[in-house]
Amino acid sequence: MQRILVTRQLTEPAMALLRSGAAEGKYILDEWASSGPMPRPELLRRAAGASGLLITLSDKINGELLDAAGPQLKVVSTVSVGYDHVGVHECTARGVQVGNTPDVLTDATADLTVSLLLSTARLLPTAAACVKNGRWGPWHITWMCGADISGSTVGIVGLGRIGAAVARRLAGFNIGKLLYSGRNPAAQALVNHATVRFVNDDGSISSSPIPQHTPLEQLLRESDFVIATCALTDDTKLMFNKERFALMKPTATFVNSARGGIVDQDALYEALTTGRIARAGLDVTSPEPLSPQHPLLTLDNCLVLPHIGSATFNTRNAMCMRAVQNLYAGIAGQAVPFGVQA
Repeated sequence: MQRILVTRQLTEPAMALLRSGAAEGKYILDEWASSGPMPRPELLRRAAGASGLLITLSDKINGELLDAAGPQLKVVSTVSVGYDHVGVHECTARGVQVGNTPDVLTDATADLTVSLLLSTARLLPTAAACVKNGRWGPWHITWMCGADISGSTVGIVGLGRIGAAVARRLAGFNIGKLLYSGRNPAAQALVNHATVRFVNDDGSISSSPIPQHTPLEQLLRESDFVIATCALTDDTKLMFNKERFALMKPTATFVNSARGGIVDQDALYEALTTGRIARAGLDVTSPEPLSPQHPLLTLDNCLVLPHIGSATFNTRNAMCMRAVQNLYAGIAGQAVPFGVQA
């Protein structure tokens, strides 16, 4: 009988579905009984002989793991959209399908991205801390003044599903101009113009195709807010480095809800401490979790969140159910419905 390994406890509906299948004799279920990550040695040991692996971002799937699993492995299903932790080429070469969970977390991640932008731009964590620690003193004219979003130029790096969803949300803030940079010059088609409306300089309302494809360097020079929503690839790894931060406005806000690996964090620290850019908001870092002693965490102008872009109950459950769907198809020898191609 086939055996599947689940490397972390998922939502209750997803685990109930997996357990019911095992109870019906469809497969043997090997589940890690913790919501925390499975230690690497344990993963290597328990992957041996498995037909399917249901994993999360903390589980690195490489040649070592595939060797340990053995030739009967059919599918690796990850509870994530990103799959930089999976050696897709190596899996494909061995006939192992890879599935991910696209679409279901788009709205939640876009909501978090805009929340992070607003919180960073308007200094919300610093302001809240002043109330708690007794630094709420007499009012003065520039105290806790942040940056305006209305009328600003926003640059989105990577206008895929999440980037487009961010753009649709920002339309309600009357931004002045939306720029984007990425591999697809026609990506503005992802933005639903029926719901995106901008106030023009003359006060008229426009719903025409506003997003403008812009070379990255130009986007960095012109944008008041730079939002990274691109995938982590060989091309985007450490793309936000000292040279790129040097192109940005000294008043600019940088927001990253993509992957920590696209940012040179030493260069970001230098940019924030020397006034090269004004502030940054990060939902992702490298590594994760970030050490509490990391220099970025000492800065008042850098807000760091613990990778919670998809952290709503409905979204996480939908991700888990989609991952189970991929797993079931893979062990049945069918094409996974949400597959990743090498």
